[in-house]
Amino acid sequence: MTQTPADQQSAPSPDQLREQIEHTRHDLGLTVQALADKTDIKARARQRAGELKEQAVLKAVELKAQAAKATSQVQDKLPDSVNDKAAQAAGQVRATTARAGQMWEEKAPEPLRQKTARSAQLARDHRTVLLAAAAGITAIWLVSRRKKD
Repeated sequence: MTQTPADQQSAPSPDQLREQIEHTRHDLGLTVQALADKTDIKARARQRAGELKEQAVLKAVELKAQAAKATSQVQDKLPDSVNDKAAQAAGQVRATTARAGQMWEEKAPEPLRQKTARSAQLARDHRTVLLAAAAGITAIWLVSRRKKD
């Protein structure tokens, strides 16, 4: 079978074929990368955990602002005598806490004090995570209460 002039005109040139091959390779590379990304479960889990952490932190900030606003509103409505009594009670609580801390230092065994100190330091080091978790649990609890009502 011989080629007609029309067949020769419709046949792609070598440069066009190279360009098509490069385009196909590029598309195939993108597809393979997308499939590899989908199968990397650890990376996807880390990404999702990061997103959830960010959401929890934002929610914690929002809840903290709401709590501060509610506290301010309640304090504005309380009479001065109640505020004075609350301040006295807070002072008594601080004093009692200080005495309890002194007793703890005097009477608790050293290994227990060391373990407690390590736990407290861990809590301080991971304060954001703990606050985010508490905010998340609080949000879930509030939502479940609303659904029941």
